[in-house]
Amino acid sequence: MRLSGFNSIFAVSSIDVAKSYYQEFQRQQAALPEAQKLKIATIFSYGANNEFDEDNIDDENSENTEGLSISHRDFLENTITDYNQLFNTTYDTSAEKFQNYYRDVSLRMKNREIDLLIVVNMFLTGFDATTLNTLWVDKNLKMHGLLQAYSRTNRILNSVKRFGNIVCFRNLEKATNESIALFGDKEAGGLVLMKSFQDYYEGYEEKGKKQRGYTDIVAELLEKFPIGERVESEKAKKEFIKLYGTFLKLQNILSVFDQFKGLEILTERDVQDYHSLYIDLYEEFRQTKENDAENINDDIVFEMELIKQVEINIDYILELIRQYQAKNGKDKTLLVTIEKAVDASVELRNKKVLIQTFIHSLTPNTDIDESWRSHIEHAKQKELGDIIHDENLNPEATQQFVNRAFENGVFSEAGTLIDKVLPPMSRFTPDNQRSKKRQTVLGKLKAFFERFLGI
Repeated sequence: MRLSGFNSIFAVSSIDVAKSYYQEFQRQQAALPEAQKLKIATIFSYGANNEFDEDNIDDENSENTEGLSISHRDFLENTITDYNQLFNTTYDTSAEKFQNYYRDVSLRMKNREIDLLIVVNMFLTGFDATTLNTLWVDKNLKMHGLLQAYSRTNRILNSVKRFGNIVCFRNLEKATNESIALFGDKEAGGLVLMKSFQDYYEGYEEKGKKQRGYTDIVAELLEKFPIGERVESEKAKKEFIKLYGTFLKLQNILSVFDQFKGLEILTERDVQDYHSLYIDLYEEFRQTKENDAENINDDIVFEMELIKQVEINIDYILELIRQYQAKNGKDKTLLVTIEKAVDASVELRNKKVLIQTFIHSLTPNTDIDESWRSHIEHAKQKELGDIIHDENLNPEATQQFVNRAFENGVFSEAGTLIDKVLPPMSRFTPDNQRSKKRQTVLGKLKAFFERFLGI
């Protein structure tokens, strides 16, 4: 079962159009290997086939097929038969079973088991799935119906999915601007529509002002901040932060376009080096802000979410370690690649020592996956044991506290459980001393949690 990636909805103008698209997808996929085929489904109800009123989606989730014509009902029956074969289910267009089909489609969309769902009006309001990232539109939409449909893709998943994509096969620019002007900021209409790939790549002119493109930004980046060179002055550091932030935003936009692949000017290694410098400066300026109230650097804005969007994960690092092991530890360039990848990752930086000690422990016969789990578990218990010993904490309460944090995936300083973790203190202990001890313990436990989270 393929569950990686995202899925999408294709909104079309009528049942006849849905039929044409569905049959064309079936025809084109017939010759493909099973592993390459998209899992496609379709769903519609009796109130969803009027071309002249296609922008009205008020009754879209009626879950009723009684008003369908014989040909439309036969088509729906056939598509449900295909669905039954795909997922080993037994639905049909009868009243009770169609309602269950609707619920099953909804669940499988949320679980990413369906790649593409063709709809007429259904699922365009009220349906929320964080993994839905694209809405394809071949129908007229307007006003609240347009915004409702567009909003299906806007459920944030994590740093990887910060927005959705709307791909229109009809010109809905005027309708989009009118809808946003009515329900939102009338000045923001044009801002929601993307420009062409060429505009973002080479730059464009807007209201008499030149907007620099990707090529200009990268050229300036390479000229002013050559890869591998230190950035010394605070003025230069701020200039780099601003310039690289602009680069990150442009690269994020361009990544949506298929044309961008192969036209990247910076190599993956170049980007990792710049990422590493950017994160170094982020840590430096953040530390300055915490330690010097008068020097808070409000003019510095870091695009850390865009850094995390292309986050390198531990699976990637372990794959590099496998390659290093396979070459008997003789390919030192792989060690450099691993180090650069870790340094370029916000999430992996605090795990660098864990990764390095694991690499040093390798033998030709080491089972990477099993040994990594054992290595992490041993390091985890040792570090927690050291914290408990050094701070004289309650072992059972501390273990319970960190277990809860890992189960929830969030480190919470609220609640009374932390009070059970802390060592007993005399009633005569000053409040500021209690508070300092609490913050010290929380700081150590939080650092421990962040180091071992996700690995």
